Amino acid sequence: MIDHLTTLALILALIHFGTPLTYYWYAKTKWLKKPWNIKTDKNYKPNITIIIPTYNEATLIKDKLENLRTQNYPKDKIKVIVVDSASKDNTTEIVEKYAKKHPDINLKLLREPVRTGKAHALNLALKHAKGDIVFIADVDAKWPKNALSEAVKWFADPKVGAVSCLKKPVGSKIRDTEESYRQYYNILRVAESKAYATPIFHGELAAFRKELLKKVGGFPTNIGADDSHTATKIALLGFRAIVPEDLCIEEVIPNEGYFWWRVRRAQHLIQHFIKTLKEVRSYKVAGEFKKILALEFFLHVINPWLLLAPILLLAVTMAMFSSPFAVSIIMLGLMLLGIKRYRTWVTQQLYLIAAALRNLRSKEIVWSKQAK
Repeated sequence: MIDHLTTLALILALIHFGTPLTYYWYAKTKWLKKPWNIKTDKNYKPNITIIIPTYNEATLIKDKLENLRTQNYPKDKIKVIVVDSASKDNTTEIVEKYAKKHPDINLKLLREPVRTGKAHALNLALKHAKGDIVFIADVDAKWPKNALSEAVKWFADPKVGAVSCLKKPVGSKIRDTEESYRQYYNILRVAESKAYATPIFHGELAAFRKELLKKVGGFPTNIGADDSHTATKIALLGFRAIVPEDLCIEEVIPNEGYFWWRVRRAQHLIQHFIKTLKEVRSYKVAGEFKKILALEFFLHVINPWLLLAPILLLAVTMAMFSSPFAVSIIMLGLMLLGIKRYRTWVTQQLYLIAAALRNLRSKEIVWSKQAK
């Protein structure tokens, strides 16, 4: 009985650690080295709309508008829409003053009477969007001056339906696990993009063909990962949804509430992959994208529990049978936490487990803001 429980625990642990390591190795050695097979054009300058959803962003909105104004993209081809979801501070007043001071910017302010979630705000703004490409941008995301040009050039190829960015964490309280996690995370996003498409997009900068946004019905309002799910549906239509390696945006890490910030993001990704699993049968999916969706679903929804299960099995073996072998394995696992990469991985699994449990109570479509 003892041997059976311990053996099962070791098998589950092997699957838990072996699957992501194998996937990462395969993605890095097989996909990351592939050419993009996309024809970019730096001279391609279509009309675009940038949507900025806000809620109590008085301390950040002016800097964000200035960040967009200094982009090296023709101003007469840019429309900016700030859609405010019933802010209780003076966010809207700041936007109005900025618009008057800078008439060279085509800036429109929309007001929602009630805050009902980011996707609702995006869909409202989408009705007023002009041009061929629609960008969404978080207020606290700092774009380099060439961000628009670098993102738009990929849309010169009609095969490309959506483009997002890599993320670099910044802030006064950056966790070492966040920095370490992002290194591997970013490599996977680029590798999946080169293979065909990545199912994970980022609200710091996400761009979509407007016609495809309308074709998929806009942004989903019943899950949190509106950017990732919309990009995935566009990829399921047969278009590339990519994250280029040379488009990196700074992401401000919260000073407070970091744990719940990470849990909320994990919640939204889990919702996205579960919803995608239900919808994917309606599409003819490209072969490589099938692999990517299957692996990412497994890694986000199933694999975290394959870490918890061995721990519980070994704990039962220790408690019921006083197994020295089980004790030694548990002690080894605790000692390995001293290794940064191992500690980073385990931490991410705990976020995903907490997120799955929290999803049973709330989807966190509307959430409390963290101080940044």
